[in-house]
Amino acid sequence: MTMQKTFSIIKPDATRRNLTGKINATIEAAGLRIIAQKRVQLTQAQAEGFYAVHKERAFFNDLVSFMISGPVVVQVLEGNDAVAKYREVMGATNPENADAGTIRKEFAESIEANSVHGSDSLENAAIEIAYFFAQTEIVG
Repeated sequence: MTMQKTFSIIKPDATRRNLTGKINATIEAAGLRIIAQKRVQLTQAQAEGFYAVHKERAFFNDLVSFMISGPVVVQVLEGNDAVAKYREVMGATNPENADAGTIRKEFAESIEANSVHGSDSLENAAIEIAYFFAQTEIVG
């Protein structure tokens, strides 16, 4: 096992319902440490930049609109095999297909409002972390 960092966003559907603490408890119970965290209101430009990889997809504008609809909590998580571990803890993108006990099974409202985002690779984790955090804000 390798100690890794990954990136997480607690999305507007979850912050609107005051689920940040419950989601954080699920993350920590899985053995991941939250080593940086802040609540932010994304601007349209920030959301478009973050999701630029999806710019040509039909859902891009709806995704950006959703992500700026309320505050989000951006986080850096650390742990053994953190990228894979957090993806397991999040559950399937579609909450109907997610395993019991996963964040999306327990808290998601729909496939779009699925409560959390997590990096899909170490490379993307590094890019996503740097998009929102200065190195000085990450305290292990």
